[in-house]
Amino acid sequence: MKKLKHKKLWLSSIIIILLVCVLFTGAGFYFFRVACVPGKKSFLSSSSDVIKKSDPLYREKIWFKKTAKQKWYIESADEKFKLDANFIPYKTSNKTAIVLPGYMDTKEDMGEYDALFHQLGYNTLTPDPRAQGKSEGKYIGYGWPEKDDVKKWVSYLLQKYGQNQQVVIYGLSMGAATAMMTSGLKLPHQVKAFVEDCGYTSVKDEIEHEAGVLYNMPAFPRFPLVEILSGINKLKVGYFMGNASSVNQLHKNHRPMLFIHGSRDNFVPTRMVYPNYKATRGPKEIWVAPGAKHAKSFSKHPKEYKRRVATFLAKYVK
Repeated sequence: MKKLKHKKLWLSSIIIILLVCVLFTGAGFYFFRVACVPGKKSFLSSSSDVIKKSDPLYREKIWFKKTAKQKWYIESADEKFKLDANFIPYKTSNKTAIVLPGYMDTKEDMGEYDALFHQLGYNTLTPDPRAQGKSEGKYIGYGWPEKDDVKKWVSYLLQKYGQNQQVVIYGLSMGAATAMMTSGLKLPHQVKAFVEDCGYTSVKDEIEHEAGVLYNMPAFPRFPLVEILSGINKLKVGYFMGNASSVNQLHKNHRPMLFIHGSRDNFVPTRMVYPNYKATRGPKEIWVAPGAKHAKSFSKHPKEYKRRVATFLAKYVK
């Protein structure tokens, strides 16, 4: 009788464990679709095509809208997808800024940043990341596979515009993480400096943070769910989220980098800028923009933003 009760207890425990595993796995696939499959995201504010004169970056956005763009294309680094980019030349400049958009943003959303670099005398090359805008792709890579695409864009630029180009890599949000991850690669000597604005420390850190903020999810079940999501990401996209680390890549970087972050950023929390800044091995500066929310440092402080970017880059790009 005792043996029978014991067996029933074990059977019940196994069934409960299996049910929990099924529930967590199902939740993992749901969150993978939310986080990594391109499409409309309810947690992102929709941007309007209407440019208001009250916008502090009105002139930059109007300039971009009216400016002719060249269309450039390459295959992704893994040769799976066709990637699409805008190129805007500045006279006969030998300086080019590669401008990297954020999560679910496109090259068309980066007009004010193209304008900023144009004002500083740079050509701009602004690609749609894989699976965003007009670039092909199945999944959002959060900067990890995209870093290799950026390196390929650099090579393509040098091939088309010559070896005397001086290249700056600028990124915003996910694009900033992409820029930091790219900095740890072996890059041509023509890459002179980086500017990152509100990038995260790692993909896993950012996903864990968003799970807490967007879903008010406590530590349990947040941590096991993110681990399951990371495993699904490994199967689908090719990497574990914890390995996609800006901090680890910055440890390999010896080029100059300017770090910018809004002091009121809750999407990529402001605290993340400090380990990123500490990690890099090259010349560096940091500016935490007072009162700025996520990706709003430029619109909050347009003159100061431009001054800081210009002053920093002038030291390394001639």
